[in-house]
Amino acid sequence: MEPCIPLPLADGNTLKELIQKAKDWAIMHGAGMRSKDSFSPDSINFAPFMLLPSTFPRCEFERAVGIQPVLNELMHKVAHDYDFLKNSLETTIKVDEFTGRLFNIYETVRAEGITQPFSLGLLRSDLMLETDWRKCHSEDPATSAPYCCWKQVEVNTIAAGFGFLGPISGQLHRFVLTELGHLTELRNLPDNNALEGLCGGMLSAWKVYNQPMSAILFVIEDVTYNICDQRFHEFEIQRQNAKVRVIRNTLTEIATIGKLDNEKRLFLNDTEIAVVYFRAGYTPDHYYSETEWNARLLIERSLAIKCPSIQYHLTGTKKVQQELARPGMLDKYLTPDKVESVKEIFTGLYSLGKDEVGDKAMQMALENPTRFVLKPQREGGGNNMYGENVKSYLEKIKDSDERSAWILMERINPPVQTNYMIRPNIQGPIVTEVVSELGIFGVVLGNADTILENTQVGHMLRTKISSADEGGVAAGFGALDSVYLVDIGKAPKKHV
Repeated sequence: MEPCIPLPLADGNTLKELIQKAKDWAIMHGAGMRSKDSFSPDSINFAPFMLLPSTFPRCEFERAVGIQPVLNELMHKVAHDYDFLKNSLETTIKVDEFTGRLFNIYETVRAEGITQPFSLGLLRSDLMLETDWRKCHSEDPATSAPYCCWKQVEVNTIAAGFGFLGPISGQLHRFVLTELGHLTELRNLPDNNALEGLCGGMLSAWKVYNQPMSAILFVIEDVTYNICDQRFHEFEIQRQNAKVRVIRNTLTEIATIGKLDNEKRLFLNDTEIAVVYFRAGYTPDHYYSETEWNARLLIERSLAIKCPSIQYHLTGTKKVQQELARPGMLDKYLTPDKVESVKEIFTGLYSLGKDEVGDKAMQMALENPTRFVLKPQREGGGNNMYGENVKSYLEKIKDSDERSAWILMERINPPVQTNYMIRPNIQGPIVTEVVSELGIFGVVLGNADTILENTQVGHMLRTKISSADEGGVAAGFGALDSVYLVDIGKAPKKHV
């Protein structure tokens, strides 16, 4: 892929001054994170960012935006299908303790009777462009496009971050392009209202709860490094409705100060909670003891609208994603035209269970490990295995039931482009080849029978050095970026 403007940009002091301006702009507009190396609650660094927006085909961006409401609908319906979730996770929960604990909470509240039938999904569907034409049968390999299609990496159903950092990255790039005098190129940076849309979704749930004095609870980590992304959600809620209070507590604190009344309304001290927005609770590291698990169960038992509810959380597991990619599985949830549009975005996903299907997938990975990614049932980045690590780990667990806790995914091969990566405490720009991952945000609110709200609300882009395996910015592997739309290749056939 060609960069949005010709490189190199400039030499010497001109480029140095531009980079310093961009760093200052980022810090002064909240495109920052707290340092993990020298943490202080009173200071932030700018988050790693790409100096220029990354080129992305307009037709594929529009297709990704258009399909998000379908993915919202799919995730919502799957979350309300107990039998499917149970069957999909049956072997996984026996060998993956964390997923097992989550499923036990689901079983408990289901047996008691779900107190709050409404769930709020603030979802993010992550995707990458694919260059391997063998995976894109509907495209013509003779086209001049440097890609063939895009494939879905995953759908995030809990703590889907960058609702603020995604839009602010686009604003940063508007500043940079303006500084460079490329004003006509600004029209190729799409509008991005993710923050407004996601916070609007929380306020919609607050209205459904219908208690004017109730608050929205953000469940947070003990130490929040990605503070700007979280706080700007809080500030945006206040901007949209100053009457709605937002409070922040850890699971440990909730276990101490939380209680249910006789109607199962959740109170933290004297504050009634209408909506619970999880920015923690997606990894075992957030549960130090039974105290935190008790807090999670307390929340799930309550009348508060959860984002996500426990069944939504389980729907985001890699095993459920793999099961949905099996032939015929989508037909239960979507109309035929929608099924076709979703099937095209699935890459190869394989079970590693101890059966004939799992043995076949195991053998494929052992023979060609660089072709696959090994994924556990975890969120937050830094958990996957790549390359020869796939082979060595599979050889280790080949005869163990533990293999059922993992899935195998065909590795996506995105196109490469050149850009400047700017990181804190590193002198000079890093001019390097990079690849990008696009995330599309969706909001879905409803119960088992009715969807009240279903919309696409914005996007984010993360970019990493092309030789790196992981790409999470918060996890330390990637950089903030934004989309620069270009018309390349032919548009694929359209479905829904």
